[in-house]
Amino acid sequence: MILQDVLLPEFIKVEMEAEDRDEAFEELVAHYCQADRSMSHDEILDAILAREAKMSTGIHKGIAVPHGKTNAVDTLRGVLGISRKGIQYDSLDGEPVYLLFMIISPMEDSEKYLRLLKHLAELVEIPQFQTELQVQRDPHSAHKIIRKFEELLASNPV
Repeated sequence: MILQDVLLPEFIKVEMEAEDRDEAFEELVAHYCQADRSMSHDEILDAILAREAKMSTGIHKGIAVPHGKTNAVDTLRGVLGISRKGIQYDSLDGEPVYLLFMIISPMEDSEKYLRLLKHLAELVEIPQFQTELQVQRDPHSAHKIIRKFEELLASNPV
């Protein structure tokens, strides 16, 4: 499973309004629940907050990868949030984040979950990936950029 299969256009939120990490989590979980017609808002949010309490997932300059495992979903899911103004995130580098890749996994899907996180880590190492994704103004364009860089990565593995 690759990122473009998990981050469908309906799970991409451009123009995030959140100013801090907790607001961002709330905004992305609400966006996911609305797009997926899920009634599991609190369970998903709790899983993300529990993982974040262990260590900040603001791990790459301008990028955060909040993630969590919960039985509130039955398959690996993702939500991408794009912020123009930046979100104060308590990142490891102390800088705001502009791209948030929220990954939600069922409890028993550890292998797919870890493979997706590894794949995402490889993608964010490509400087143009962040640059091009950050300027997208609609979910379909953002999804197209994800597909473009996944194809590039597949043809030139890191």
